[in-house]
Amino acid sequence: MKPIKEMTQLEIGAYVCSHLAEKSIEVVLSGGASVSLYSNNQYISKDIDLIDVYSVSRRRLSLAMKEIGFIEKNRYFKHPESPFIIEFPPGPLTVGDEVVHKTRQIKFSTGVLKVISATDCVKDRLAAYYHWGDKQSLSQAILVANENKVDIKEIERWSQKEGKQKDFELIKTKFI
Repeated sequence: MKPIKEMTQLEIGAYVCSHLAEKSIEVVLSGGASVSLYSNNQYISKDIDLIDVYSVSRRRLSLAMKEIGFIEKNRYFKHPESPFIIEFPPGPLTVGDEVVHKTRQIKFSTGVLKVISATDCVKDRLAAYYHWGDKQSLSQAILVANENKVDIKEIERWSQKEGKQKDFELIKTKFI
């Protein structure tokens, strides 16, 4: 196994994801690290958001992370040999108000990483833009959409369900 200090962000995510799966804790990569994945690192995030799908107890999560050298500080986990911090937002796994039902798995030498789809990554970033006015998240959504095949009709349907059809109409040309 590669030492933690030599692991990339996504390799660490896969390592943690696989270790937790062995403990029957299901987590899925979302947030900025998924943008890093889908943008081929054109956007770099320093954190790794692993959504705790079934909201296991914090004690159980902390013990499992401690087994692989990650120490909890405030709401984050840090390994002394890695620049990345890991956060476990509680489930359910959603984009905006909609539950995500499909994820994908990517194999690394360090384990298997469960991650939201590129389409759901765009929706996740648009949720931050729509609801909090986060323009950086809009830029990330556009970056992911331009680097991957995403379902624009699905993003439009979701935007309408979020009550943001007019907002989507103003930005949809950026996704073509």
